[in-house]
Amino acid sequence: MKKRESGTELLLENVVKGIYEKQGHDVLKIDLRKLENRIADFFVICHGSSVTQVDSLCDSVEDAVRAGTGEKPSHVEGLENCFWVLVDYGDVVVHIFLEEYRQFYSLESLWADASIEAMEDKVK
Repeated sequence: MKKRESGTELLLENVVKGIYEKQGHDVLKIDLRKLENRIADFFVICHGSSVTQVDSLCDSVEDAVRAGTGEKPSHVEGLENCFWVLVDYGDVVVHIFLEEYRQFYSLESLWADASIEAMEDKVK
């Protein structure tokens, strides 16, 4: 018997699927649930190699999540320059960076107390 996925797990699965459909790089899932005063349960972080790819990654995440869960983001920010786009689904916040901005802000290191997992493309 197959275990039924929670809404958050299904959301995460579709976010990662959308990222890999447009060849996003270095996808990380950060589990924030054990941290006090967190703003979300999970962060998903990735980067693209151009502003065009960052924009495509954002569109692909939104399309995959809408198709897989029916959910729309509550907020999207950063599309005007596509250096760092934030897609907010409440429990899951997706950060899509241009590579040099990801290196500069090093968001992963700010959440070093959280559990960080490198995600893999399951569709390869």
